[in-house]
Amino acid sequence: MREKAYVTTPIYYVNDVPHIGHAYTTIIADTMARYYRLKGYETFFLTGTDEHGQKIEEAAKIRNRTPQDYADEISGKFRSLWDEFEISYDKFIRTTDEEHKIGVQKAFKTMYDNGDIYKGHYEGHYCVSCETFFTDTQLIDENLCPDCGKETRIVKEESYFFRLSNYQEKLLQWYEDDEKCVLPKGKKSEVISFVKQGLRDLSITRTSFDWGVKLPPEINDPKHVMYVWLDALLNYITALGYGTDQKNMTYWPATVQLVGKDILRFHAIYWPAFLLSLGLPLPKHIAAHGWWTRNGEKMSKSKGNVVNPKEVADAYGLENFRYFMLREVPFGQDGDFSQKALIDRINSDLSNELGNLLNRIIGMSGKYSAFGISSKNVWHYHEKEITNVMEHLRQAENNLNDLQTNRFLEELWKALTIANQSITIYEPWVKMKNGENDFALATVAMVANILAKVAILLHPVMPKTTHKIAEALHFSINHDAYVTFIENNGLLEDFTIQKVPPLFPKVEAELLKAPEPTPAKEAKKEEVKDTAISIDQFFETKLKVGTIIEAVAVPKSKKLLQLQVDLGEEKPRQIIAGIKEYYKPEDLINTQITVVANLKPAKILGLLSEGMLLAAKDANGLTLIRPETPKDNGSSVG
Repeated sequence: MREKAYVTTPIYYVNDVPHIGHAYTTIIADTMARYYRLKGYETFFLTGTDEHGQKIEEAAKIRNRTPQDYADEISGKFRSLWDEFEISYDKFIRTTDEEHKIGVQKAFKTMYDNGDIYKGHYEGHYCVSCETFFTDTQLIDENLCPDCGKETRIVKEESYFFRLSNYQEKLLQWYEDDEKCVLPKGKKSEVISFVKQGLRDLSITRTSFDWGVKLPPEINDPKHVMYVWLDALLNYITALGYGTDQKNMTYWPATVQLVGKDILRFHAIYWPAFLLSLGLPLPKHIAAHGWWTRNGEKMSKSKGNVVNPKEVADAYGLENFRYFMLREVPFGQDGDFSQKALIDRINSDLSNELGNLLNRIIGMSGKYSAFGISSKNVWHYHEKEITNVMEHLRQAENNLNDLQTNRFLEELWKALTIANQSITIYEPWVKMKNGENDFALATVAMVANILAKVAILLHPVMPKTTHKIAEALHFSINHDAYVTFIENNGLLEDFTIQKVPPLFPKVEAELLKAPEPTPAKEAKKEEVKDTAISIDQFFETKLKVGTIIEAVAVPKSKKLLQLQVDLGEEKPRQIIAGIKEYYKPEDLINTQITVVANLKPAKILGLLSEGMLLAAKDANGLTLIRPETPKDNGSSVG
């Protein structure tokens, strides 16, 4: 029986059109689904739209439209873009689907019958934008949402509650028992910290609006509709037939559930608690990625700098865009989109290292063997290179299974580097002149085999490009090829290479119009000290607690120390700090500090710095700002 894989994106809220963040999530999910299919897994890939809630009802009213009509339009835009991007989803779910509503009602009734849902009254601060209640202690300035900074409303209404508090210890046990249940590690630490503060029962119905799923008819309480997050999260099982035909429930539990970091709490706390109540297994991986900025600035409509993924794909090519998104940023961290960075990736990684390698193979085989390539002597002359390449490919797969897409691609490019360097080292043209024909032709064949193996694993990221490479090398990319060339480390059979046009023409200039400058940028740079800032501006700065695990002096610098800081992420951050006059490196090791964690990386004396330490300085010297008591690495400050 074939192993099964189930991959999900979050269902996207229909309050706006698709942006680069939606595209990023969906491209990662598509890559994982294609990878599982390549490995021979029976794979189900789900995406869709979340269409209920007060925010949608109010947005439709402003436009003099019905909520259904408004949801139909925005949902259609998401589906249209994913189809244009050739996203390989198996089902596009909408929470307005009748089968979904039936499944949600069944789940509610099951949890109710299990004693996990009870009726009561709720009064609290409600953020319409986030569809979430907050306690007085969570609010900013007594009334502002701690997540988005917008004003909350006092809501007092009858409500049904889910006994979330009953699942606190079970959730903590799950986090402890399953090392990779939440990825990356730093995000898991944040979730654990939140749960340890204590979970309160969750209000899961509303009476103040109508646009939502009604309670099950057996409960007979028609004035209530379900809380949008209960409704939305259950899509992952209703899409498989939960509550209706059940035919695809064999795909559960999910292999990978991808979410943005802003909705991790709902997926890593509420969602597993609901599943425990329903008696269903928990997901294998809930993986949270970061946000995207543009040229170092937060994207916003007012700034006019929101990246339209379709415009980028149309200008630079869809597969180039896919590669850039997955290569540019470590999974879990925030990324920055700039045309310069995209062009650099196309010209350097894709054109010079990948596309040019195929051109070199075609050119050499054309000169030396009438385009014929034979692997018969590859093991004899190049066992070391093939063995090294396979080590990189196995590590690449390990990285992809941990959702580390950038490190996955880095390992594939290390294999390409071996191929390109081998041509320089062994100089087949010299060996042909010296009569060492077998050696020269084996080198060409070895390089062709490396390219074939890389193309197979690159296929989930760039399916059309890798098909072109495979056609040139006279093989097909499918599960059989994965088994032959990756699992069994096989080599290409004798073939005649096919000439192809260059895969990645160089990009000489930016192809998209730059965002219109904001008035603030056009004005003179006159700064007013101590000017009040908005809560939105304050939340743009991410402060985190970290532990210094390495500290050394920067050579030839009187002020700088080179620090490695553990922020609870997959790997430590390097920070270059001007504190050498006040602290000895050895005194800093294993001490905690506060880091500005979302600064754009910069080079200082040629060294990459990925953050800044917080410190206070006066006439008596400089002191680092530290937590009063030890905190988990990655804990947020503010």
